[in-house]
Amino acid sequence: MTFKAEYIWIDGTEPTAKLRSKTKIIAGEPAGLDALPIWGFDGSSTNQAEGHSSDRVLKPVFTCPDPIRGGDDILVLCEVLNIDMTPHESNTRAALTEVAEKFASQEPIFGIEQEYTFFQDGYPLGFPKGGFPAPQGGYYCGVGADEIFGREVVEAHLDNCLAAGLAISGINAEVMPGQWEFQVGPVSPLEVSDHLWVARWLLYRTAEDFGVAATLDPKPVKGDWNGAGAHTNFSTKAMREGYDAIITACESLGEGSKPLDHVKNYGAGIDDRLTGLHETAPWNEYSYGVSNRGASVRIPWQVEKDGKGYIEDRRPNANVDPYLVTRLIVDTCCSALEKAGQV
Repeated sequence: MTFKAEYIWIDGTEPTAKLRSKTKIIAGEPAGLDALPIWGFDGSSTNQAEGHSSDRVLKPVFTCPDPIRGGDDILVLCEVLNIDMTPHESNTRAALTEVAEKFASQEPIFGIEQEYTFFQDGYPLGFPKGGFPAPQGGYYCGVGADEIFGREVVEAHLDNCLAAGLAISGINAEVMPGQWEFQVGPVSPLEVSDHLWVARWLLYRTAEDFGVAATLDPKPVKGDWNGAGAHTNFSTKAMREGYDAIITACESLGEGSKPLDHVKNYGAGIDDRLTGLHETAPWNEYSYGVSNRGASVRIPWQVEKDGKGYIEDRRPNANVDPYLVTRLIVDTCCSALEKAGQV
């Protein structure tokens, strides 16, 4: 007996990494992550090596059923290693692992809202060729063929994520035609990041079958149209139990150089999206507020009412690396909570 294992990894393309994958035929029956072999690839073709020393290693770190091929076939998310088994410089998961382990006792969890836009024949899905649709307003969470475009792809992607066992928690149409969102979480930092990368791969792969391309471009259409973000919801055990910890976390994200340290790692093209318009705060100004979608960080009204809960960092772009954004938030907020004795 054999099964197909689709090895998926994040390449070294800059400023925004791309997903790559290839298929390995493995003899026997699927026997879990630890039984999967390491594999290799040509790093010179993925911006992860030079041709004179191009071998790179794929180390399986997460696996789930392959909902497209079905049967015993699986998807295998991998870290990229050098041939001496050290993390490759493009491997951002390794650094998150260290930070997540350091602050595990605070029980950090995340829910990430992944926005994206469908394109076909060079135009956003639903845009007339050579022109523009009606201004945004009715598209958000809308219904009807005059305002909603690509629902069949979205539903197929949702079903694929559920069949794969990913922690997907919802979908909705977004503010611009052809723009959608899915949510992953709330789960631990590594889990939300691994699941989001696989969900992105499934989005691209599912859209292939419909002749549609999906993009995480943070500003896919210039002008008076919302950009695409990856709003990142975060809490720790202390934040889920008391409001003081909520304020400490919000304050910590605005201390010293932290705002710019975070923003420069929140996705390429962030200054095109974070303009102060279209439900964003300016990229170079930090703010937080209750129920304020024009702030850098929003405290949901229910959180203030309940005196506990979570915060939403609204700054990350749709094209952000989830390993980076979760590491930065955990390191900043959990360090501050630890220092304040709020753990």
